[in-house]
Amino acid sequence: MRVVLFFLVLLFVGWWGIRGYAEERIALPSPRFDSDTSVEEALLRRRSQRSFARSPLTLPEIAQLLWAAQGVTDRAQGFRTAPSAGALYPLEVYIVAGEVEGLLPGVYRYLPEEHALLRVLEGDRREDLYRVALFQRWIREAPVVLVLAAVYERTTRKYGERGIRYVYMEAGHAAQNVYLQAEALGLGTVVVGAFQDEGVKKVLNLPLSEHPLYLMPVGRVR
Repeated sequence: MRVVLFFLVLLFVGWWGIRGYAEERIALPSPRFDSDTSVEEALLRRRSQRSFARSPLTLPEIAQLLWAAQGVTDRAQGFRTAPSAGALYPLEVYIVAGEVEGLLPGVYRYLPEEHALLRVLEGDRREDLYRVALFQRWIREAPVVLVLAAVYERTTRKYGERGIRYVYMEAGHAAQNVYLQAEALGLGTVVVGAFQDEGVKKVLNLPLSEHPLYLMPVGRVR
């Protein structure tokens, strides 16, 4: 009996250690609120890019991209960079990090209120994501992939079935923010909508309530 209890304790400690490691919070550098690129110039130059150099991104670049997607712009009101019907904010943003200076490979969830990352999975998952994204090579080659997922119920509780349309609108707003921010940073990205939904959910270990909408590989343009 003591032997069984001993192994159960070891199992629990091991599980808790892995869980604690995987859920580590990482504070992000503060976002910048100005740049040398005007909004008009970013709009003019914005293009979908699918060819990326083998060059890592930096943590400040990651922080800026995530802030552009869903960062908090008014702490008192809770407003974010992208408009949201009823200010209900159904989107969750993840990054699948492969090559980022100062950040271990893994899957991370962005925490807008804290401007921080929550590590949910360890290890480089780009190859797995590439396979469930119909073998689109830019998924595997980009140093990071942003994933926009949605919890429909946050919006449909108030707006009913029409709320699903509002969620899709919001995902488009956030994705365009990422496009323009990438341009201002001298980076490139592309929206990918062709993927196996359940496959992406499995690769990222998404909760049942979250549904992937966009994959956005980001990197330096080759």
